[in-house]
Amino acid sequence: MAIRRPQPGQTMSQRLSISAIVFFVLMTLLGVYFAYAAVQGPSGILRRVQLEAETRDLIRQRDSLQAEVDQMRNLTHRLSDEYLDIDLLDERARDVLGLVRADEVIIR
Repeated sequence: MAIRRPQPGQTMSQRLSISAIVFFVLMTLLGVYFAYAAVQGPSGILRRVQLEAETRDLIRQRDSLQAEVDQMRNLTHRLSDEYLDIDLLDERARDVLGLVRADEVIIR
């Protein structure tokens, strides 16, 4: 491939061949595509931020549910045959069955 020297009076734009222009346009378009894919694509930056936010929400939800499960296990254990909490049993009977003692006054 021989290097072409500009003719006297010839400008820089006249020296670029069509293939060089096509090459630069294609490379620019390819660069824009990869930049767009890096930001908006399925593995892009925005998707990663969205996944991290969803992960934080799911971890909070998991921790909340785990706390509820722990509380239920505690109540179940306290009402089991092995360990019976009379106060808790009395509270649950009053709440579920609507029981009251004869000496109690109900205020609504």
